[in-house]
Parts: sequence; structure tokens; C-alpha cells
Amino acid sequence: MNRQCTDNQNRIGRRRFLEGAGAAVAAAPMIVSAPALGRDGQIAAGERIAIGMIGSGQRANQLAKHLMGMADAQIVATCDPFRQKRKALKAFFEKGYAARRADGTFKGCADYNDFRDLLARRDIDAVVITSPENWHGLMAAGAARAKKDIYCEKAMTRTVAEGQAVVKAVRENKCVFQVGQQQRSDPIFQLAVDMVCKGDLGKLHTIKVGVPGNRTGPAVNPQPVPEGFDYDLWLGPAPVKPYQPERVVNLVWMSTYDYSIGYQAGWGCHNLDIAQWGNAADQTGPVEIESTRGVFPTEGICDCPTSWHTEFHYANSGRVVFASEDEIPMGIRFEGSDARVYVNRRRITAGPDSFKSKLQSRLPAGYKEGVSRDGSPPHVRNFLDCVRSRKDPAATVEIGHRTNTVCQLSDIATRLKRKLHWNPAKEQFVGDDEANKMLTRDMRAPWHP
Repeated sequence: MNRQCTDNQNRIGRRRFLEGAGAAVAAAPMIVSAPALGRDGQIAAGERIAIGMIGSGQRANQLAKHLMGMADAQIVATCDPFRQKRKALKAFFEKGYAARRADGTFKGCADYNDFRDLLARRDIDAVVITSPENWHGLMAAGAARAKKDIYCEKAMTRTVAEGQAVVKAVRENKCVFQVGQQQRSDPIFQLAVDMVCKGDLGKLHTIKVGVPGNRTGPAVNPQPVPEGFDYDLWLGPAPVKPYQPERVVNLVWMSTYDYSIGYQAGWGCHNLDIAQWGNAADQTGPVEIESTRGVFPTEGICDCPTSWHTEFHYANSGRVVFASEDEIPMGIRFEGSDARVYVNRRRITAGPDSFKSKLQSRLPAGYKEGVSRDGSPPHVRNFLDCVRSRKDPAATVEIGHRTNTVCQLSDIATRLKRKLHWNPAKEQFVGDDEANKMLTRDMRAPWHP
């Protein structure tokens, strides 16, 4: 966005005051509450970051709970082609905000079918994108061109080419962009990476990354599109396929190649992200990729691999082994010449035994083994802080793009079943036209990058 920190503060406050001045005069006389004025330790309404939620599914509802607990943000709009879902999320916000008001009422959250209508609102400062992955690139680039700050769930884009377009749009428009790779904001993942980067493990030589395999899907079973669901808009740039209820469920579309590359990115963007970070590869990628195993469904609508084994080799001699959890346990294992550390959302462990005390002495306050954690609350908080400061957040658009690219390279290698050579500076395969064509995809009209 073409603004500095002070411009942003004025945009959030003065702009809304001016836009609302006419209505305020027409409604006078009125009583202004203490929260609206920012008294009693509360943030004035005009100084809150106005947020639009694009997507109203499971992840949107999880993030909604975090955002509702942050006094300097206010959700002013929801958007989803599922009318029932977007209105349910709208009702959640309005009920929550109403409970904070003396009169117990609040009706300040709009809802939209089409995300373009939400982006057209000049009073919205930032958007949270939780749509299916085939939409992320178009929505994020559109939001950047509309001068919105962006929190975009992973995988950041469906293809490498879309990721390049989003990076360009975000930086040209000076947006704050946080990718939902929230493990970066959790202390146990930060500790694991810190131990690697400080040389506590000795010379790092191998990183093993495990994620869930994809699921098989139901058989094709066309059904009428239900009333209140804009299925054509849900499909967007993806090919037209018959509607059936299962197709639009998270665990099915996430394993369907029209919309996603499955958990190679859906979970890979979390665990490979920590591997990239620990391997000092946030701004680069591997130079060689080889997949030696890939098992694909033979029937049903899901067509992403149920299991795979991919190896990446980096110019710094780093080696990353990435496989489904039938081979490598869920999480990230850093192996050095002197020691090793393993981390996932429930635990962090180290070896050999002589090294365990070094880990124990550095465990973060409140750490309890076996208790699931993912870093979402501080990750969202970091985004809001950066909207105000105009600083880069924990998971920048470049980090999201580079991590997602590694996931995409694994998928391409798994499908082509041969060793591939990658130029991370040019972001192209070396001497392989077929592989390079897989860095992009056709989009259904009228959608285009």
C-alpha cells in the first residue's frame, strides 16, 4: 500500500471519521459511549483495524475466535458463496460485539457472496483469506491491488506462478502480508530452529519432514446444487465438475488436484516451512528434487497422492527428506553431526541423552508435552501489530512463496517420477519444459492471474 506508518494511522482513524461525519450530523443529538471515545482503557471504534473475512469455513471460525479477543480489530464483513455459512459467522461476530455494549445490540457486520464486493469497500483495512487454495492467488493479488493488508492461509497459492504474481502485487502496493504458517510464531518451533542456527547440533546434514498422506475420496455422485450456494463462484478458476456435497468439504477438496496439491502443501507448508527456516533457505530453495515413491488413488474424486517420498538437495549441502507419515512421523527432525532435535505441535525432544539437559533448560514457559499448540494467537497478533507499524510480519509473502514452492516441487516430482533440477534464482526447472509447464495452470474464464 502506498502509505507510511503515520498515513496508516490516519487512514484507520481520520478517514472513518470523515466518511461517517454526515451520518453523525443527521443523527444528532446522540450519546457517544466511552468505548467509542477510547476511554476506560478501550480502543476507540475509529482506531480499530477494520477486517473483512473471505471464507467462512472451519479455519475462518478458528481465526474468528482469536480476532474477537483482540480489542484493536473489528470484523466488519464476512464473505462466502455459502450463504448459510457466511451469515452464521456474521451472527457470531455481531453476538460477540453486542455483548460488549451497554445496550446489548450490534448490527455492524455485513455479508457478501462475492469477494470483489468486499474488496470494493474503502473502509476495510485488511482481509483474512481462508478460501480453498485454488482461490488464494486471485484473492490475495486482488486484495493487494485494492490496497488491503492481507492475512492469507496456507498454502499461499495453488501454483508457483500464482505465488510470483502475489509477491509482485504485495510489494508493488506496499501491503502487509502474513501467511498462515503460524508454527513460526510458536516458541517450541522457534526453539528448535534457534538450536540449529546456533550450531548446538553441530553441522546440520539432514532434515526429515513428515506430514499426513492424502485421503481417498467418494465416487462421483452428482447432486442438485442446494439453494443458497453459489457453486459456480465456489469453483471459480477451477474446471467445472458435477456438484456433490462431499466435493466442497475441507478434507475432500484438499485432496483434489483441481483445488489443491493436497497435504504436500496443506501440511507441507507448515512443516517444510520450519525445515526451510532451520536450513537458512527462506529466500531460496533446493537445486535438485527426486521423488522415489508416489501412490495415487485409483478411483473416486480425490487424486492427490496418499503417500510419497521426496528428497531435496540444497546448494549449501543441506538434505531434506519429505514423506507421508506412514514413513516419517509427523513433524520435523533436524539431524546434526553432534545431536538431533525433533519437534511437532505436541512435543520437542532431543538426543543423545547427554544433549537432553541443554534442551530442558531452554523450554518455554508453560510448555507441557502432549498439549497441542500451533502458534495461531501470537501469529494473528503479529499481523495486527504489523498493520499498524508497517513492518514485515513473521511469515512474509516471500517466505510463504518459497515454502509453497518447495511443496509444489515435491508434487511435480512425484507426478513426473524423475529427478528434477531447479534454479531457485530464476524459479525454473533446468532443461525440462514439461516440468516448467506445471508451474502454472489454466484458469476457467473469466478468471485470470
